[in-house]
Amino acid sequence: MKLKLSRPQLQIGLATVIVLGTIGYLAVTAASSKNTDYYVTVAEMQGMGEKAYRTHIRVEGFVKPKTIQQSGNNVTFILTEFESHNPKATPNPRAVRVNYQGSEPPPDTFKGDAMAVATGTYGRDGVFHATQLQAKCASKYAPAQPGNAPPGPKPAASGADKRAATSAATNPKPAS
Repeated sequence: MKLKLSRPQLQIGLATVIVLGTIGYLAVTAASSKNTDYYVTVAEMQGMGEKAYRTHIRVEGFVKPKTIQQSGNNVTFILTEFESHNPKATPNPRAVRVNYQGSEPPPDTFKGDAMAVATGTYGRDGVFHATQLQAKCASKYAPAQPGNAPPGPKPAASGADKRAATSAATNPKPAS
């Protein structure tokens, strides 16, 4: 028995094979990729045991204020669990010294108490050797505290406020 397929059936079959092949390729490359968006905290990295020394990882934490030592593109600093002013911060939080030796200087937002993600390897010397560094200044995105308005021009008065101010200036109340 000879199977005869029409032209539309062949086109649908070919399109199905291409789509399934593409999905399979993407699944295989994603599973074998070492470059993922997942990161661990300082405490999680220190709890990984032997795996921490053999794996290329991303570690996230807060830059401890006054620990940044920079020489060109190379930076050494301490990454901790919490921001220094965080109420959860303990006197001795989990921390790791990070030695960043990258091809680019650290980002402008890289400062004390900034959230940072370092990509690299954890050495048996207790130092995290980073080749990539990302930072975000958390205080830059935090809401302003009441009574601490940022300096600058005051917002313009609304139309009703302008009319009331103009009326008071042109029609002063008589003294009683």
